[in-house]
Amino acid sequence: MADARFEACLAIVLDHEGGYADHPADPGGATNLGITRRTLADWRQVSPWTDLPKSEVRALQRPEAAHIYRALYWQRCRGDEMPAGLDLALFDFAVNSGPDRAIRQLQRLLGVAADGQIGPITLAAIAKRNTGPALAGLIAGLCDARLRFLKQLRGFATFGKGWTRRVAAIRSAALAASGSSPLSPSPRNGRSSLDILNGYKTYITAILMLLAGLAQAFGIDLPVLEGGSAGQMIMEALALIFLRQGIRADSGRA
Repeated sequence: MADARFEACLAIVLDHEGGYADHPADPGGATNLGITRRTLADWRQVSPWTDLPKSEVRALQRPEAAHIYRALYWQRCRGDEMPAGLDLALFDFAVNSGPDRAIRQLQRLLGVAADGQIGPITLAAIAKRNTGPALAGLIAGLCDARLRFLKQLRGFATFGKGWTRRVAAIRSAALAASGSSPLSPSPRNGRSSLDILNGYKTYITAILMLLAGLAQAFGIDLPVLEGGSAGQMIMEALALIFLRQGIRADSGRA
């Protein structure tokens, strides 16, 4: 099962990483299958890393890349011990921005010491949130934090659209793997905390209050309204009408 999860997550990561690239604005330089020239040189124990020709990066094959991903990213994140979904969100974050940063951010969300090392305390904190809405919230929080970090980078002006799409795709795939639905507002036709202001009953109430206030203003005594001034009644009626109009406008934009 652990191997199956690694292979499933790796397939998603590689789909985003693509093949060989050497973009001048990318600080990683020559990269293939998401593996940079420096990472490949370190893996092959080539020092200094610049002694590794770019042609070696271009020639990198999936089996070796998979070994690198498992050793340097998946195992570093203890992916085999992560709940499905969180494993993908953490793994891809680590690949994109470094394992230490990804792990520290997860630890901050969990409220444990952010030391960049996943040990018993971090795993215990995850175990308390490994199902249902708690797990979905953890995945969403990690993806949100990742995107906030990416937006601070100078490269965001060049690569930002692609990074944003990637994080959104990882969020969706991770939530699906966890068995959770994407976190989203309630449907328009669903009930909400504003149901008390639902339908035309609000307008009817407001109009009655407005008429009662006007009646009092013209000297017509209404015993049932004792204690309320005409001005207060009119203002409350207008407030209800404008509030209802605002709710309708917001719903139309949702």
